[in-house]
Amino acid sequence: MTTGADATTCRRGLSTTVWILVLARAVNRLGAFTMPFLALTLVQDFDASVSESGYLLAAFGLATIPSRLFGGHLADSIGGKGTILIGLTGTATAQLCIAGSQTLSQATVAVVALGLMFEVYEPPSQSIIADVTSADQRPMAYGLFAAAMAAAGMGAGLLAALLASVDLRWLFVADSATCLVCAGVVAALLPRLRRERTRHAMKVKAWADRRLLSMLALGTVFAVIYLQVTIALPLTLTERGYSTSLVGVLFTLSATTMVLGRPLLARPRMRSLDDFHAMAVGYTILAGGLLLNGFATSMLGFGIATVIWSIGDLMLLGRVYTIVASIAPETGRGQYLAVYGISWGLAAVAAPLLGTQLLEHGGPRLAWTTLAALSLGLASAQPALRTRFRSPKAGLLRDSWYLS
Repeated sequence: MTTGADATTCRRGLSTTVWILVLARAVNRLGAFTMPFLALTLVQDFDASVSESGYLLAAFGLATIPSRLFGGHLADSIGGKGTILIGLTGTATAQLCIAGSQTLSQATVAVVALGLMFEVYEPPSQSIIADVTSADQRPMAYGLFAAAMAAAGMGAGLLAALLASVDLRWLFVADSATCLVCAGVVAALLPRLRRERTRHAMKVKAWADRRLLSMLALGTVFAVIYLQVTIALPLTLTERGYSTSLVGVLFTLSATTMVLGRPLLARPRMRSLDDFHAMAVGYTILAGGLLLNGFATSMLGFGIATVIWSIGDLMLLGRVYTIVASIAPETGRGQYLAVYGISWGLAAVAAPLLGTQLLEHGGPRLAWTTLAALSLGLASAQPALRTRFRSPKAGLLRDSWYLS
């Protein structure tokens, strides 16, 4: 249910609430550049060994799983706005604790605390978007939400390079500041939604929904593939004789491609695709870019590969969250989105193991060919998913497979 303010629409018919969340997300993302430097900070500032830093990163990844579930539970019990504020202020506090730690033990506690707060923000923000949009608006809204992250990511890289040259700990201070600014935007501008509460709200059993579990399984595979861009790509570039600085260039190229490519999604032919068809196309394009990563030997080759897999990623943005939000009961969307979201926590543990083992035993060609094959497997699974999610009364037009 939405308030009168939520019903107010703006450009492209999206609720003002969506645009407020997009703005807050962009502000938050502008400072969210600490994770790639976390291991380096632990080694350089706290004298942790490389293996110890690896264990701490794994602990962080595991902590994000209950973080998502906690965020989903709070979103359905106290509301999305309050949960977002808890997550952002908790993340800011943990970031400051890392920056202010004096010993490795103190940093360890702060890193785990950061993991426990890090994903609380996600389920309520995703749930609010579902609450204030219609089924046919959600792919655009979720895609816009993700595109804001990509756009802000271009500036985040430059800001990270500046602060990292001064002191790594300032990265965490800056990230904490952007979390608090984001919280201020949410507190001042985001309306508190009024959601009807019924007995059904207390009986949501997301783990019993086989459709959701199917999405979780496939989502984990996708997250493992996606994370290889930050794990296997730098190692591939090094193996091919390139500086790791090229990674930043390729990430900027990817973000630029996703921002400039958004008008493609508004074309009538693209808008006519239902979510499962669009994901099948996206996974296929993604596979092409991943495969090219394994055989590229020049900067141009890696640049073309980046553009291709970024277009595939653009096709996928928002689709899966649209599906998950649509199968969830209205009063249980936070829990459903949280359960799906732990795919990223599971992938954070599995992805480093898979990527490094493939590179060690078969080199870049085996690694990226395997990842491309997994992506094609996800594409081929979409028709079966489409059938499984089919409404008993109609075909899979976007409104027809909304199952409550």
